[in-house]
Amino acid sequence: MLERFIQNKKLDAAKLSAKKLLSARGEANAQSMAVKLIDHYDHLDKRSQIDFFHFLSSQFNPDPTLVVDAANRYNTERNEASLISLFQTVEPPRQELLRRVNRAPAGTATILKMRQTLLSYLKDHPAFRATDADMHHLLSSWFNPGFLELHQITWNSPAQLLEKIIAHESVHAIDGWDDLRRRLQPDRRCYAFFHPQLPGEPLIFVEVALVPGIAKDIGGLINKLAPVGDAKSFKSAIFYSISNCQPGLKGVSLGNFLIKRVAQKLIEEMPSLKTFCTLSPIPGFTQWLDAGAPLPEERLSPTHLRKWQEAQKSLALGSLSWVERLKSGWHPERSEEAERAALMRLCALYLMHKTPEARGDAVGKFHLSNGATLHQINWAADLSKKGLQQAGGLMVNYLYELGKVEEQHEAFSHKTVRFSRGVEKLV
Repeated sequence: MLERFIQNKKLDAAKLSAKKLLSARGEANAQSMAVKLIDHYDHLDKRSQIDFFHFLSSQFNPDPTLVVDAANRYNTERNEASLISLFQTVEPPRQELLRRVNRAPAGTATILKMRQTLLSYLKDHPAFRATDADMHHLLSSWFNPGFLELHQITWNSPAQLLEKIIAHESVHAIDGWDDLRRRLQPDRRCYAFFHPQLPGEPLIFVEVALVPGIAKDIGGLINKLAPVGDAKSFKSAIFYSISNCQPGLKGVSLGNFLIKRVAQKLIEEMPSLKTFCTLSPIPGFTQWLDAGAPLPEERLSPTHLRKWQEAQKSLALGSLSWVERLKSGWHPERSEEAERAALMRLCALYLMHKTPEARGDAVGKFHLSNGATLHQINWAADLSKKGLQQAGGLMVNYLYELGKVEEQHEAFSHKTVRFSRGVEKLV
């Protein structure tokens, strides 16, 4: 009872601080009010946070009457002054409130933390969508890649930063300091984007292997006992892991710019590099198989339709879930040739035809929308527990041909996947 009373007092203080901040005049006064609001928000529990987000979502919207008047004025006058007035009227006061919060010393970090929390409540509280949209809009501007700094992470980087790289690696877990050290040797690179307002806090990072050719399995790239490669042999840069570190930046596009910036930096450093591609997981593949491997039949050619149906029958989809197959002893290295061919065929069809759909493979969607080519699907490429569970051990190479990325990005925006002859032969 007492704790609830205290929380209500803190919530009231946070609301009052928000109102005062928005009405504050003068830079110094606004900054001190922003500091107070941040302090009050930091002491709210879950229930009070939800109440505070309801307050933000209901009390800081544009005035509907003024919006209609401004729209009618612009519709009648059609001049710059009425257009500017419409912009100013339509913008929610909530955006100006967030801008003022951002002026505080910890303002940017606080807004990121607030959005991370807000996103966790969004499913049960759809009324928060407008507030989330405002945060996303502002963060997309503040974290524009033009404002970001690209830095290489090395073994000599601060220990706290290296610990964050270990903690945030989300694709291929780093098994302690020895593993990290191997990933930072001369034939491996790690690059991250940083924001000036968040020193020492990586936003997103990518790990790269420098090797003679296109890598077909992940084991050799992340084996911490593997010998360091000879720099004279480096012909290919393999992007094998990309990890986001800030959940509050969900939906803010950073990864595509990171890959292109890193590719350009590597070319400048090593002109001998000719090939830039990924070795990527296929996280949605076995879930799609368990769902019966559905595809948009109207988009399939007669040949692809027939091959898809044959592969479905060959694997007897529906008789066992993928987890049940693994429990019964299934493994890529013990599978029959017919089964292997069917899985590779279905994977090719999945990436070619399912990826452009709303529920298509997220990793494939990222790289293909970034202008890459679906280049090669690799059997028994990831034999880890995670790799077997999510894709039956399959991995895929997406090829970045830097002169074609704009053209291929445009093709994918029209639901067309550009793929190699090797992928076509699988079907």
